[in-house]
Amino acid sequence: MKRFPLMLFNFKVIYLLLFLFTLTSTKAENVNTIDFPIKDLSSIELVLNSHSFNTHERSTFTYDSQTESIERGLTIVHLQADNKIEFKTFDTYGSKEDVKELLEVLTQMKASNAIFAILAHDSAAAQLSEFEKQLSDLGFLQLSALKGRQAYTMHNINGVIVEQVNDNSVTETLSITSSIGSTAIYFPKEVYEFESNIDRYIAHAGGEINGVKSTNSKHALDENYKKGFRNFELDIIETSDGKLVAAHDWNMWARFTDFTGSLPPTHAQFMEQKIYGDYTTLDMDGINAWFKNHPDATLITDKVNDPIAFADAFIDKDRLIMELFSVMAVEKASEHGIHTMISQEPLMAIKGDKVNFLRVNNVSHVAVSRRIIASQKKLMIQLRDAGIKVYVFNVNFDTGKDEQYVYDNELGLVYGMYADKWIPAMKSRN
Repeated sequence: MKRFPLMLFNFKVIYLLLFLFTLTSTKAENVNTIDFPIKDLSSIELVLNSHSFNTHERSTFTYDSQTESIERGLTIVHLQADNKIEFKTFDTYGSKEDVKELLEVLTQMKASNAIFAILAHDSAAAQLSEFEKQLSDLGFLQLSALKGRQAYTMHNINGVIVEQVNDNSVTETLSITSSIGSTAIYFPKEVYEFESNIDRYIAHAGGEINGVKSTNSKHALDENYKKGFRNFELDIIETSDGKLVAAHDWNMWARFTDFTGSLPPTHAQFMEQKIYGDYTTLDMDGINAWFKNHPDATLITDKVNDPIAFADAFIDKDRLIMELFSVMAVEKASEHGIHTMISQEPLMAIKGDKVNFLRVNNVSHVAVSRRIIASQKKLMIQLRDAGIKVYVFNVNFDTGKDEQYVYDNELGLVYGMYADKWIPAMKSRN
């Protein structure tokens, strides 16, 4: 009788040991860990958001509240001393050379005990199939087995490699060490030389006025002409009775004017409204009058895709550049001698030699999102070397990626930008 409590105690110990063993044996299926030197943690956060092709969402990472959208492939985020980071995307979907470069960098980083993270976007694994052993030998077991359209993240923040894989998305929030001492640079910043020219800058939707963007108003044109712009983009859309006017879209226009009627408005209703009660709207008569009074200004259109009708309606076809959104519209404009800026979507859809197509159709301007230029550097250089002027939009869409950032980091690779604001640096080189 006295042995029963002891036996019960032994059974409890055995049960506890089995329970603990079970816990340690049921880690997440797609998590792999390998020892790295451990560093102290701090309160700065790194958030990894990896999305596979199937989700149709943009993958991002956020460091200290600044978010970066990434392109197709695998992106390495290297953490440096003084809370700095550097990062680079490798097109592991379309380029074996990028995979080889990725492996070289990972080998160097592991040998140096660098602290870093990796995340995948879109179909990131297509070109990894020949490199499973190298990746596995480096300790990236889940990456070595990654399927074409899976989401993936990796980090070694806490001293071990941690990998996660999911068919759709992986989101991970990490605390970052303040004691990282590495000053190593794996991705040297590229600096591009460029000659100053005022036509590198296009006032986006007329340019900002009193801190308000996208008004497409006469006041915006007046204000930004005084500041120095000579290229002006206007969004051209139609009223309900078929008149061309300048507005970004009808929902935004209604918010700007407090218009409560049916959308689109009639031409008369459009002309009755003031943007924020102060700024004058523009129809074709207003647009033509303004450009007649400013003979050194050029109009760049957005939204409209009928080059012949608009060119016939505008006061001076020689001071008109039309962003167009289909190959058919580009070819039609070329036949009628209309200056064309091909938009990103039809440009990327062109099969074969893109530069040759543009040359044949007398296209000397291109508009693309600045978000793609890192992954399309080869194409940007080809266009630049062919004398085709590439302008980037999506300026001010991402935190920290404003006019000054584009001026300092991207002009030279691309020709110019759609800018909301005129900055002093523009004037200093003109």
